[in-house]
Amino acid sequence: QVQLVESGGRLVQAGGSLRLSCAASGRTFSNYAMAWFRQAPGKERKFVATVSYSGGNTYYTDSVKGRFTISRDNAKNTLYLQMNSLKPEDTAVYYCAADLWGAGSLFGRNYDYWGQGTQVTVSS
Repeated sequence: QVQLVESGGRLVQAGGSLRLSCAASGRTFSNYAMAWFRQAPGKERKFVATVSYSGGNTYYTDSVKGRFTISRDNAKNTLYLQMNSLKPEDTAVYYCAADLWGAGSLFGRNYDYWGQGTQVTVSS
């Protein structure tokens, strides 16, 4: 069992930056591939980015490439999402997810644990 708690979401103007954090507790954090997903109002949850258990491999959805950076600090049991050049269409609840022994996946069904989410609102 692993518990995930996201933080860092808030209201920000378009063009601004935010850094989301996801604190993990429970089982060994470095055994999990991690990811960020987001869900906008009235829409399905969508993949944003994933990072391998070591942090050596990352993958992003096209709409955030060059603007968002996913990273992890296994010593601190924390996942991050640095978001720059934010756009109104980035407005969503952002969730972190953990995939035990996984390599990182674009599909939410492959993740074993989820956080409660943190709201990011980008005003135009």
